[in-house]
Amino acid sequence: MSSPPRVVIAKPGLDGHDRGAKVVARALRDNGFEVIYTGLHQSPEAIVATALQEDAAGIGLSVLSGAHLRLFARVLEELRAHDAQDIVVFGGGIIPEADIATLADLGVARIFTPGTSTAQIVEWARAALC
Repeated sequence: MSSPPRVVIAKPGLDGHDRGAKVVARALRDNGFEVIYTGLHQSPEAIVATALQEDAAGIGLSVLSGAHLRLFARVLEELRAHDAQDIVVFGGGIIPEADIATLADLGVARIFTPGTSTAQIVEWARAALC
């Protein structure tokens, strides 16, 4: 039997609101994923270091601060620097619809906007990470 996929859930930057990240972390955990929640105020370098150390299949970022383009880009750059582009990056938060295509072009696999159900996130994660 294979082990459950590991997912790092992280709050990059200075945003201190983590309720959504915790809800997603719990939903994934309750549906068979091994979840590592890094807590608030994480740097992209620390997030990637955790993902590498934990042999994570994915990194989920929660960004509500408006710095989503910069923070997602820095995480993806850090993954490239460690030759770890096989780690799937996804996220959610207050992200304008117009920026979702830009994030996809950067390499973000999926963005979940407010109102997305945890069932939809879990279904996507099963397909993308398992």
